[in-house]
Amino acid sequence: MDWHYFLELLVSGVTKGCIYALIALGYTMVYGIIELINFAHGEVYMLGAFTGLIVAGVLGVMGFPETGILLIGGVVAVIYCSAYGFTVEKIAYKPLRNATRLSPLISAIGMSIFLQNYVRIAQTQDFLRYPNLIPDFAFLEPISDILRPSGFVIIVTSSLVMAVLTLFIKYTRLGKAMRATAQNRKMAMLLGIDSDRIISATFIIGSALAAVGGVLIASHTQQINFNIGFLAGIKAFTAAVLGGIGSIPGAMLGGIVLGCCESFAAGYLSSDYEDMFAFAILILILIFRPSGLLGKAKVQKV
Repeated sequence: MDWHYFLELLVSGVTKGCIYALIALGYTMVYGIIELINFAHGEVYMLGAFTGLIVAGVLGVMGFPETGILLIGGVVAVIYCSAYGFTVEKIAYKPLRNATRLSPLISAIGMSIFLQNYVRIAQTQDFLRYPNLIPDFAFLEPISDILRPSGFVIIVTSSLVMAVLTLFIKYTRLGKAMRATAQNRKMAMLLGIDSDRIISATFIIGSALAAVGGVLIASHTQQINFNIGFLAGIKAFTAAVLGGIGSIPGAMLGGIVLGCCESFAAGYLSSDYEDMFAFAILILILIFRPSGLLGKAKVQKV
């Protein structure tokens, strides 16, 4: 076995999996609380990438350094996409909270299509070049053929973000309220928890994570267009199902596993099968382990 090539594929898969995990966290948090698949979540990731590009264009003309542009662009994208997530929840989902389960799903698909076409009309349908905002790191030079600076930043940033989210959910007052709402929403409301505020906070946090992923992956691939959110969203949803929908550790694990599986399939088989392999995993998981790797099957009492 060519171990050098194997390590290249492994690092590439982990890099891609970290982005999937960031997006999957938004899916799994929303589903865990209101049992809704927010199919517009991938488009929020796309909006984060475009927001970062716009900020980079403005600050680049003003002469800002590349690292500063990346940081400011990331912060602006997080704020902008958080506002979008909050607005989408209020407009598309809150009025349908007591409707049949199919209505919010249709609303989510409609919002996804709306956001795609909104960006296509407001920006362009062509691919746009994204500037390389991540500097070279001297300590990575010995392994630069395996791990690029952008991949290193993605892995480190994603790991920190997921660690902070885990601590936030476990120890903060809002995090405990989110866990209580996810466990039993009606009982949480009886105990004085404002479920509407918790749901809005969940959409805001999930959108912020997607924005971080959008800025990071755009800096890595150095190109974006209005359609990048759809496929990334579907794959992130696959990662959430793979890890166990509703489980935050499961979303992280599912993203890494899916990214590595795609990378090895593209490297050892053919890149033409990369997307097909992701959806084949989704089908197999739904057939043989619907609860996912870390998910727990729901027990219905009769």
